[in-house]
Amino acid sequence: MAPTERTDGSEDLGATGRDPVAPTVVSGLGFQRTKNVQERIIGGVLFSCAAISTLVTVGVVVVLLRESLIFFSNVPVWEFLTGTRWQPAFTPQRFGVLPLLAGSVMVAVGSAIIALPLGLMTAIFLSEYAGQRLRGILKPVLEILAGIPTVVYGYFALTFITPLLRQFVPETDVFNAAAASIVVGIMIIPTVSSLSEDALRAVPRALREGAYGLGATKLEVSTKVVVPAALSGVFASFILAVSRAIGETMAVTIAAGNLPNLTLNPLESIQTMTAYIVSVSLGDTPQGTVAYQTLFAVGMTLFIITLGMNILSQWVLSRFREEYQ
Repeated sequence: MAPTERTDGSEDLGATGRDPVAPTVVSGLGFQRTKNVQERIIGGVLFSCAAISTLVTVGVVVVLLRESLIFFSNVPVWEFLTGTRWQPAFTPQRFGVLPLLAGSVMVAVGSAIIALPLGLMTAIFLSEYAGQRLRGILKPVLEILAGIPTVVYGYFALTFITPLLRQFVPETDVFNAAAASIVVGIMIIPTVSSLSEDALRAVPRALREGAYGLGATKLEVSTKVVVPAALSGVFASFILAVSRAIGETMAVTIAAGNLPNLTLNPLESIQTMTAYIVSVSLGDTPQGTVAYQTLFAVGMTLFIITLGMNILSQWVLSRFREEYQ
């Protein structure tokens, strides 16, 4: 019953004697209070997830830095960075990381030569040329490559790619950098193609239509309009793919071998930084020795390289954004 006004100026609260608006106001306040509590809980959970990720990263860096400092208290940094022989388990011990660094760079560069152009051309085809039905078939097939275990790629390189190389060049070692580069290049093609295609498809349709209106062909639109407009995303896919190539372990260990050989010949056996970490982690090296601490020194070197690549990619991406804004 709605309140009525009496002749003396007061309101009639009805038969119950209570204001009917009061329960609505109270319930609204309770709902808002519950909503605020829920938002605080959700915010706390999300903050905890971010804090855990940060703490894990800090923990990894602290462990690597602590053990690396112990290693460099026994081995000069200059000798570690410029030495050309890596023999931590033999007498006399040698701790020159250049053979491992050269092996990692050789595999990363070789795989990039294979994966980057193939992945970009695949992305252009899927984004600009393929129909919806064909794209729905090809893209899942490419994603299957990303889901194959890396150890399978390693044995594929050892049992198929290496014998194929030895048919053309009989002097090729059984374990060689070329086979590792080829198989890692195949592995990272889905990374390049998938991320690049997403960047290309994000380009506004109006840019394509404007280029077509000026008489450009499909190839000209793809290479001179769409790719430059999506260059930041394409470059990000390149950086991510090369970072994965540098950090690849099992496929490179199986295909390239475990010989720390400072060479520029891709047909010879080499050892990468990740392959050496695997060999030390098997447990044959006594814990607490200088040879064991090389695990952390090499890991810190690999961490610094990947961190530098990420910083470089962020700088280049920011420059691209400034140019195209």
